[in-house]
Amino acid sequence: MKYFQKLVGKDVYLSPMNVEDAPTYTRWMNDFQVTDGIGASRRIMSIKAELDWLNSELSSSSEYQFAIVRKSDDKLLGNCSVHGVNAISQSAEVGLFIGDSENRERGYGTQVMELLLSYAFFYLNMHNVMLKVFSFNERAIHVYEKVGFKEIGRRRQNYYLNGKYYDDVFMDILKDEFPVNHIENTNV
Repeated sequence: MKYFQKLVGKDVYLSPMNVEDAPTYTRWMNDFQVTDGIGASRRIMSIKAELDWLNSELSSSSEYQFAIVRKSDDKLLGNCSVHGVNAISQSAEVGLFIGDSENRERGYGTQVMELLLSYAFFYLNMHNVMLKVFSFNERAIHVYEKVGFKEIGRRRQNYYLNGKYYDDVFMDILKDEFPVNHIENTNV
């Protein structure tokens, strides 16, 4: 089996990443439709570099990286993570991307964020979860607001892309603002 249903939602599940997916991730990491939104467009990613990154992430215990997989056909849709975990302050950051354009705007991003927040709050015991998004990415901002994130500040004109400057938008959510566990395969 290539994927394992660690966190299961309505239409997607989050699985540990698989090194066999390096060619797919490499294709996505060289696609401006993906990399513009995650601040990685300057990079040129080779399969070897992606394999090195995957292997380092798979052996790390401080980052929680997941493959996003569609339940109906076990198709890899993207990647997401809980990272920057600080156990003392009970804070973390989250992020996600959906790789192929035909899988965007189908509600998967909302479901993924609900699963990540459920995991962070109900399993990792986080109190505050934050993210950063670029001001041009209105679709992502809408998803984040939909699940309860609030804007907490901006770093003005900090991201340069295609001859223009954009703001870094910082958003966060507290545990008591997210009272429902959206993970369907919990036992208790």
